Amino acid sequence: MKDKVLKPITRWFIVIGSVFVIITLLLYAIKVNPFEVYKLLIEGSLGSKYRIARVLNVWIPLVLCSCGLLYTFSLGLWNIGIEGQIMLGAIGATAAFKWFYPSFPSLYVMVLGFLFAIIAGGLWALFAGILKTKGGVNEIFAGLGLNFVAQGLILWLIFGPWKRPGIASMSGTEPFNRHLWLSTLKGFRVSPVALAIAVSVFIATVFIFKYTKWGLFFKAIGDNPTAGTLFGISVNKYSLFAMFLAGACAGIAGFFQTAGVYHRLIPAISSNYGYLALLIVMLANFSYWPVPFIAFFFACLNVGSIQLPMVLNIDSSLSGIIQGLSVLVFLCVYNFQKLKENSLE
Repeated sequence: MKDKVLKPITRWFIVIGSVFVIITLLLYAIKVNPFEVYKLLIEGSLGSKYRIARVLNVWIPLVLCSCGLLYTFSLGLWNIGIEGQIMLGAIGATAAFKWFYPSFPSLYVMVLGFLFAIIAGGLWALFAGILKTKGGVNEIFAGLGLNFVAQGLILWLIFGPWKRPGIASMSGTEPFNRHLWLSTLKGFRVSPVALAIAVSVFIATVFIFKYTKWGLFFKAIGDNPTAGTLFGISVNKYSLFAMFLAGACAGIAGFFQTAGVYHRLIPAISSNYGYLALLIVMLANFSYWPVPFIAFFFACLNVGSIQLPMVLNIDSSLSGIIQGLSVLVFLCVYNFQKLKENSLE
């Protein structure tokens, strides 16, 4: 019993320590004071109420996309198309806002926008799933291809049917009416509704994996698809279901980006949060409990790194290097630790 508790704690301590040491050495190698960088990252992300609000606005879509990826990863599906699914969610929400407002009350239109985002994101992911299960197209290539199509669709809408009156620009569509913005707390620009939705989706994901037959089947198929088939579980059916759930979660993230952050459709509406969520889930070792904490760490890096070019004259892309390096070091050290433990048993 004691070993069961101590082993994971020791493993995580070694992994986190290794990540910290390697990143510190990297910063020294490029002649930057690492402790100055850490201080700026903390101050830049948590130094004021405004910055904490920005961190939470990044945390919300990261958690939503990570929850979606947990479903597909549990089946061994690499849903790289999560970026495109965020974009389709944003397009779905924008379509509802443009088609139904002001003919219907703003509250109804917001609900419709939310549903359109879920359906659009879910169907886009389902399409990649159908290509995989019916056409034999690898989900990685299908997802990448659909990401490019989604990006092209957004640009076509912004410069075509949904362009601003008299002008079309990369700044996006015309801003939505203020009644279609997600409300925020006074002095704290975070939507409590979006926060509640993200937390609810995470709790629902944990519940599905722990207490429902869907979660059990996802894990069973992921561990051994052949055995799943022998027990009468349809691998294709659950693969498609997992893809739809992942796309629906990404679609909600797209709704939040349009109604809660940018208040319009812009070309970079996904902000690469889908790709970041892939790193988060891998860093969490495909487990759900670490996801909110790692997402918060990545959100802090994302927001805090804005300080780096201004104070230390370092490119803000350093945060991306830290994120990628964290995952690589984690995977190497974690797997080495596991192999070592298994050889001793």
